[in-house]
Amino acid sequence: MPSFRYSWLFLGLFLTLSTLLSAQSEYKYSYMPKKVYENQVFPVTIICVTDCSNEVPQFVFDEVSNVQPLSDEPAVILNGDDSFYTFYFKAGQVDVRIPRLFVKTHNDEFSLQPKTVTLASLKLREDFCGVLAADMKIENSQVSNYDETNNLVTLTMEGLEANLEDMYLNNVVESGIEHLQRDGSKVMSEFYFVIPASAKEIKFTYFNTIKNQYVYLHTLIKLQDNTVVTQTDLNPTEDSFELLKKYTLMTLLGFFLLMFLFKRDFFYLVLAVISLITLLTLYIPHKKICVKQGAPLYILPTETSTISRKTEETFKTPLLGEHGEYKKVEYKQGVIGWIKNEDICEN
Repeated sequence: MPSFRYSWLFLGLFLTLSTLLSAQSEYKYSYMPKKVYENQVFPVTIICVTDCSNEVPQFVFDEVSNVQPLSDEPAVILNGDDSFYTFYFKAGQVDVRIPRLFVKTHNDEFSLQPKTVTLASLKLREDFCGVLAADMKIENSQVSNYDETNNLVTLTMEGLEANLEDMYLNNVVESGIEHLQRDGSKVMSEFYFVIPASAKEIKFTYFNTIKNQYVYLHTLIKLQDNTVVTQTDLNPTEDSFELLKKYTLMTLLGFFLLMFLFKRDFFYLVLAVISLITLLTLYIPHKKICVKQGAPLYILPTETSTISRKTEETFKTPLLGEHGEYKKVEYKQGVIGWIKNEDICEN
């Protein structure tokens, strides 16, 4: 009889312990891709079941591994008692070994075993821009004169799970990426490239990782006016349009002055003053800056841009434009490029 009572007691303790254990938080991988492609940005999601919303756990991937997420903080989604934590990784040129993950909560510590994601090969195309994404689009485009034979095109790109930092085009003179920003799965950047002025559109493909196929993107290359990105005339010599504006303003100035003399109406005098001020602004020369000897002259105002040449001597030149830490200058007749602010003479 006593042994029978002990059996019931052990059974009750076992059920109580099982209930307590089942009520504890449990962490496991809810999504891990089976394969990825070279340079692909992909998500890895951890789920916490059984009411994990009361605390934010600390996640640390094994620091010994050189494979680490793009951000230390995960994207968090709460769904009832379940919590989802997503990290984004970028594939290299071999299979991706996701390192051991240590999860620390207020009451306990967990660890998830390392996982291996297989690297698959992608059949490349001539028009492939190097980007793999769950989605990608051109938010905006801007075209401006670069020199007599080329245009500078700026594309504002937006993508999901995209490696925009690797974007390139095969049929352009020069290209570069700036202002790359990541926020969870969303990424934005500006893509610059120089293309012959004869080109009327640009067309390329990216690889859609959801559809598992190439998707076309294209935009027209339409020059709005003859100005550079900063609205500063690229060519220091006057063009016919500039002369037309000046002659028109001179004519209006003379007309308004004559009307004021005949009508004695101050309204015409005000219009004459406005015409004079506008006319004077057209004759104000560009601000001049001093450029150091040996300063690199970049094709584009980006860190990755090619250096076209280095200045052979210190010289003064009109400031044609500004972009971030770069200044646009004319080095020699018809030779235009960008220098860094650090290459401007102090005096």
